Amino acid sequence: MTALALYLLLGACVGVMAGLLGIGGGLLLVAALAWLFPHMGVPEAAAMHAALASSLASIVLTAASSARAHHRRGSVLWPTVAWMVPGILIGGWLGSRLAIGLDGRVLRWCVAVYCLIVAVQMLLPKAGGRAERAEAPRGPGYALAGGVIGGLSAIVGIGGGSLTVPLLVWRGVTPVRAVGTSSACGVFIGLGSALGFALQAPAGALALPWSVGFVYPPAALGVAVTSVLFAPLGARIAHAIDGVMLRRVFALFLLGVGAAFAYSALD
Repeated sequence: MTALALYLLLGACVGVMAGLLGIGGGLLLVAALAWLFPHMGVPEAAAMHAALASSLASIVLTAASSARAHHRRGSVLWPTVAWMVPGILIGGWLGSRLAIGLDGRVLRWCVAVYCLIVAVQMLLPKAGGRAERAEAPRGPGYALAGGVIGGLSAIVGIGGGSLTVPLLVWRGVTPVRAVGTSSACGVFIGLGSALGFALQAPAGALALPWSVGFVYPPAALGVAVTSVLFAPLGARIAHAIDGVMLRRVFALFLLGVGAAFAYSALD
């Protein structure tokens, strides 16, 4: 199977996963790319950085597609997005700078721990937030929260949904609007972080043609194309099966991914 076919297949899996649960696709993508890149000639020391960077670059397109669909249904709270974006861009840039300076094994531990946190979050009963509010949350606090979310997302290569959605629900936003708003924020998380990995990387960071810093566009675009196409399929499946059981199964899957990252970091 060619590399392009693998990217397209991987994108389809990520798209279905994103449609099913709204989170977790980025972690799956990072795990797959971290395994795949060394087989393509990427130095082992740079494979984890390339996986994070390329995952974040693909998120720009996939999150934009999701945000567009949510916007059509009036589910994006744009005032909240506007408050969060400055922090998200700065956090993504600084987070990618920090990640570039970290050893690949340290990054693997970061992803392993984050997989554990997300898995536990999915297994625990959903905590109730504040009373639902009609107006969009706004204020300087959301810019600060955006900075934290952008920075953490850059270090683990995700679109931030597992951070943004719980925050907004806790602040009284309905879940569907929290997901839509998170999708719009994901565009800027991917943009700020991917630019950071591309422009702050050392010269010749990847031994691959077409690479830009640590970002490998063929992988990012290949994944993004099919993830956009297959996300609606995941959404349809989600309405046809038991959501609680699905979350539990995927939580166990994330525990396995986290264990695999932790094991590889010990080698």
